[in-house]
Amino acid sequence: MLTCVFVLTACGSEKAPSELQQSKESMARSRADQVVKLTAALVDSENVDQMLEDYNNVELGDLFASTFVQYYGDNSFMCDGKAVNGALTSFQTGMDSMKSITEFGTPTSVVDDDTIIVTIPLAGENGNGSVELIFTNDIYLQMISCTLNLDQTKGQLMTKAALNTLLGMGTVFVVLILISFIISAFNLIPKIQASFAPKKAEIAPVPEPEPAAPVVEEEDLSDDMELVAVIAAAIATYEGTSVEGFRVRSIRRANTKSWKKA
Repeated sequence: MLTCVFVLTACGSEKAPSELQQSKESMARSRADQVVKLTAALVDSENVDQMLEDYNNVELGDLFASTFVQYYGDNSFMCDGKAVNGALTSFQTGMDSMKSITEFGTPTSVVDDDTIIVTIPLAGENGNGSVELIFTNDIYLQMISCTLNLDQTKGQLMTKAALNTLLGMGTVFVVLILISFIISAFNLIPKIQASFAPKKAEIAPVPEPEPAAPVVEEEDLSDDMELVAVIAAAIATYEGTSVEGFRVRSIRRANTKSWKKA
């Protein structure tokens, strides 16, 4: 049992870093302090915008490395261009809020897999922050990341969260109100279409046909011998001839208006 206890105790203990690892961490902390001070000096010179505009990431890396050699005389310093771009951008934004840096804290390092993470606290006129630098855990100690993060109090975090909440809810309500206006405008679409549609020609009402006059059946009076004799005598008297020369085939009623004119 005692043997098992000793074995388990040995398994749970952390392995002490080797002298080489301690040397690399010490070198990483020293370079991190130099990188932070050099980056702050470049941002104070107000040439960052021009540098970011004129140089790509590869050129920024070469320029920063050569500047580092000029300042500190370390020819072994290596850095990634994206890390330099991120460092200049984050320092420019952070120092606008912190104003000038009044104090550089003591660097601390942590080994994470194949990298060494160095953190340096900073104090400024209007606030504090910290810089996180990541180096490769090898003999080159290449800087692959550098970012300045501002320290925020709980009040600032709550204020920021409240503003984000109000902004999100306000956006939602504005969109809902806009959608309601669009839906209510659907009732106006038929009226607008009707105003632009061509007007139809008015169709005159067809007058109702007048009722036809009743057809009066004509009565054939040619078989009335007395009437035939009277009419024949009247015609013969009018013409001055005798009745013998006339032969009445049919008798029809004449228009009364013509008789009135006569």
